[in-house]
Amino acid sequence: MVKFGDFQDICETAALVICPLVQSDQGVEPTCYSRNVEINKTLLFQPATCFIHIVAIFMTGIMIFHVRSKYTAVGRKEIVTFFYLYALIELLAIFLDSAIIPTASNVYPWFTAVYCGLVAATYCCLLINGFVGFQFAEDGTPLSLWGLRIATLVVFGVSFFVSIATFKGFAGFKYTKPLGLFIIYLIWPLVCVLCYVVTQLIIVIRTLDDRWPIGDIIFGVGFFTVAQIVLFAFSVTICNAVKHYIDGLFFFTLCMLLSVMMVYKYWDSITKEDLEFSVGSKQAVWEVKDPLLVSGGAGGYGGGAGGYGGQRGVDDGYPDEDASHYNAPASLVGGVSGGQYYSHGYPPQGGYGS
Repeated sequence: MVKFGDFQDICETAALVICPLVQSDQGVEPTCYSRNVEINKTLLFQPATCFIHIVAIFMTGIMIFHVRSKYTAVGRKEIVTFFYLYALIELLAIFLDSAIIPTASNVYPWFTAVYCGLVAATYCCLLINGFVGFQFAEDGTPLSLWGLRIATLVVFGVSFFVSIATFKGFAGFKYTKPLGLFIIYLIWPLVCVLCYVVTQLIIVIRTLDDRWPIGDIIFGVGFFTVAQIVLFAFSVTICNAVKHYIDGLFFFTLCMLLSVMMVYKYWDSITKEDLEFSVGSKQAVWEVKDPLLVSGGAGGYGGGAGGYGGQRGVDDGYPDEDASHYNAPASLVGGVSGGQYYSHGYPPQGGYGS
């Protein structure tokens, strides 16, 4: 039975990076954990989980690329900060889970404290992103961005201090009673996820006509929930069933990646880019329906009645239609047909020369 503020039962089940540093001077060893492999006379722990970490970094890079390509989407700069922080967590987790940084090393507690700080800061960033849609501060402005950065930095600093103070046993913190670490490592993420889900449900229900984004939220919450259950309830069972090849940490890391991907999928589904002001790498293909650009029609260059000059073949100072470059990009002023710009119709009755 898990006790509030106590990692003993949790660490006996799940191989967390903080477990070698809490409850006793030797830490807590999990009952069952994934077997290690030897590469070039170096032992690597959790090889399958490390592979998922690498995949997570790669997938996060793809998500960051697509977020940054939506130049005019709401909350683009705010949500990309969340993905940057998640990528840092996955990068650091490779060194901690695999024991590339040995648990007996003097720097292991410091890197673990940085890891705990990044985890808390990432959930704080997610929480703040949940309020971006309410436009308390216009997204992309210095107020919004620096508010997010400062809040995230403060949470990182507090979490880092609580973690290292717990590991080293100073400032009133003790590794035998890691209550503060328990709150920032386990309780704080749950609070942030709950608040984020509630705020996004409010935004979808009250402001959007489309209800499909709720499906993305449900899938994201589902993956997050499965990750916690598998890690803290069935890790030992899985480990024994597959003969120590993998444990619950593997499925936890995988499900967390899927939940982060659902955050991206949800954000992408509720944000639309203003194509008029986007600067993408691909050239947009537009269907030109402007009568002014259609050759041979009434009112065209040198066309019939109401056209420039009134008769075909008359030199009226305008280029001949056969010499015009109709493949050149069309102006989009006034919308596709120009009707949004000219209130009395386009082109006007009687042509331009009447």
